[in-house]
Amino acid sequence: MEQQRDSVRKTYKYKLMPTPAHEQALERVLWRCRELYNAGLEERKAAWEQCGIYVSFAMQSAQLPSIKGVRPEYRDITAQVLQDVLHRLDRAFQAFFHRVKAGEQPGYPRFQGRNRYNSFTYPQVGDHGGAVLDGGILSLSKIGRIPIRLHRPLQGTPKTVTISKEADGWYACISCAGVPTEPLPLTGRETGIDVGLKVFLVTADGEYRENPRHHRTAEKRLKTAQRCVSRRKKGSKRWWKAVGLCAKKYQKVKRQRGDFHHKTALHLVREYDVIYLEDLQIRDLSRRPKAKLDGNGGYLHNGAAHKAGLNKSINDAGWYAFRRILTCKAEWAGKRVEAIAPTYTTQDCSGCGERVYKSLSVRPHVCTFCGLILDRDENAALNILESGRAGPSGVNVAGCGERSLRSPRL
Repeated sequence: MEQQRDSVRKTYKYKLMPTPAHEQALERVLWRCRELYNAGLEERKAAWEQCGIYVSFAMQSAQLPSIKGVRPEYRDITAQVLQDVLHRLDRAFQAFFHRVKAGEQPGYPRFQGRNRYNSFTYPQVGDHGGAVLDGGILSLSKIGRIPIRLHRPLQGTPKTVTISKEADGWYACISCAGVPTEPLPLTGRETGIDVGLKVFLVTADGEYRENPRHHRTAEKRLKTAQRCVSRRKKGSKRWWKAVGLCAKKYQKVKRQRGDFHHKTALHLVREYDVIYLEDLQIRDLSRRPKAKLDGNGGYLHNGAAHKAGLNKSINDAGWYAFRRILTCKAEWAGKRVEAIAPTYTTQDCSGCGERVYKSLSVRPHVCTFCGLILDRDENAALNILESGRAGPSGVNVAGCGERSLRSPRL
């Protein structure tokens, strides 16, 4: 396996330090963008239901000058930001059409409430764009110069800037192109990993990583914060204060989970050149299951395997988020991650290949054919490794799409 010096697109996230006047301006822009998104969605929905007409992005974008004539407040927002809002809406409809053609659950684009729409984007950066980064100052067109906390150097060429609102303040996500990768030394090792709930993952070498269960650990504090919100009068100042405190507690859980994923992924990337994992459909696993049990120890629901009563634990583990982080870190380091079809990886014996059926509650793997006894997760990791070594059959490369990295912390 040869290492190559390549480049990727990477997003850097920095904390903004706006003044109260800047915060009010950011809130106004965010409010107007959400209003435009919902209005565009309503127009598309009504045009199709009443006239059978499909409204495209170009048709809606051409209406922006007339909207500014009727609503002067939209003149205080850069035209590129408004166009990006309509681009978001168009992408939502394109994804909806794709799901319909694929026979999946469609999920029609929904109207965005106050707590759901939390970001807007400047699609160009530089002297001729709406955002300019000058040292520790981020200049946003028609908003002002906002101090930014550059806690690490920015690499590559900035292309877009997304301003997002979170529980503890405002952040700037700067997407840069042409960021050089940093390959790690090759080890000549490869492994398979099996993710689970009893332990977070097991490698084919028998290495275990405990499941921290961040949400389960914080449940008592989260329940107290939610109870505080429910006791306040909705819409009052004390209610909004309680909502903010509750959001910060959820944000902490999210960051704890992300930190654990990053550290675990970095350890695996440093130790192995090729990593095989199961191509799990997490969305199907976390749905409410039917009462029919299949031969693989899961529940059947529209042809997908499920685990009854474990939805919260599955979401708490964050397997899909970990897979994305691991894949991006591997590409950044010149390593490789491949996804293996998960069929019968737990049931098949890694020693003789015979199929030994067991329910989800049975943790040890005991083969009645060759006498092999070991943990069912380690047995699955060995099967995943063998499936990956067997060849391209049943193997999907778990890439990052268009080689885009979201702040890998290497």
